[in-house]
Amino acid sequence: MRRPRLSLREQPLPGGQPLAFAIGLLIALIVGTLLLLGAGHEPLKIYSRMFEASLGDPDAWAVTINRAIPLGLAGLAVAVAGSMGLWNIGAEGQIMAGAIAAAWVARIGDDWPSVVLITMMLIAALGGGGVLAIGPALARAKLGVNEIITTLMLNEVAIRLVQWLIHGPWKDPDSYNFPLAPMLPDQARLPTVFSRAHFGLFIAAAVIIMASVAVRYTAWGYELRIAGSSEATARYSGISLSKKILTVLVLSGAIAGLAGGVELTGTADRLTETLSNGFGFAGIIVAALALMRPSGVAVVALLFGAVQIGGQSIQTLGVSSSVSTILQAFVLFGAIGAGVFSRYRVLLDGESQSASKEVKQ
Repeated sequence: MRRPRLSLREQPLPGGQPLAFAIGLLIALIVGTLLLLGAGHEPLKIYSRMFEASLGDPDAWAVTINRAIPLGLAGLAVAVAGSMGLWNIGAEGQIMAGAIAAAWVARIGDDWPSVVLITMMLIAALGGGGVLAIGPALARAKLGVNEIITTLMLNEVAIRLVQWLIHGPWKDPDSYNFPLAPMLPDQARLPTVFSRAHFGLFIAAAVIIMASVAVRYTAWGYELRIAGSSEATARYSGISLSKKILTVLVLSGAIAGLAGGVELTGTADRLTETLSNGFGFAGIIVAALALMRPSGVAVVALLFGAVQIGGQSIQTLGVSSSVSTILQAFVLFGAIGAGVFSRYRVLLDGESQSASKEVKQ
């Protein structure tokens, strides 16, 4: 029996990742159509509703942008670590750690001027996320412990810490015995840009641009890519792998923490145990679709924000919001599959392709 194998193409197919992303979106829409038809719904009506709710007018754009901001920052956090071949699976917990730190600043500075208070809250959020990443970073750099396990485990720690705070020392005395943190002071709110879209849009854009430039055009970013591609080459070049691991993972955690601070000051009105809202895990998908390139996370985050907001809107039509989760999954699977076949071709045993490298499936 002739078995298939993958063979590297001499030249990738034209279109690259944007084409793969478009194919992934098309596959997701086709699968979603079949699911909706099977459930007795009208796909065109459902998709129209999703579009109108997420991109149909300025108000819809504002809601989508607010959703895309934490998704973009979480995706950037994962992508920065991924630039060195590391996986930060703890963005969910780091978002919560950043929100905790920002909420603490709001508690002690409730009479500070707005600009000072918000600035200090966001700086604290950076620190909170970075602190949560220090343990996994040290374990990976000094002991070789897999960062996937350690960052993932700390997600639960951060969430449990929030639960303890809002049930205990930070419980609002005016909450009628409900486990709620106090409301943020009025001056702790980010100003709006248009409609309900808040200033976090510019904060996220600035951070994404700076990270993209740093990874792609600086000596630090070059060393990062070298260390990620070959540890032996990095050591031969005099690059300290332990320092790079520490720097990258702590920076990744800080960016995720910033997402928590921006979400707290921009959209939420108090610290809650659901503030992270799955942004950290969705950020992994965003980073994967952006090929771990910081420059690509903004567009992917905007699309995913639109899909999530649209998915929430169709509940009024009797459709489960899980449809949006399914669409996100198939965008990922379709894009990854299209990306693989743009670089590889399928051959059967006995076939050959000159001047190509073969990779067994």
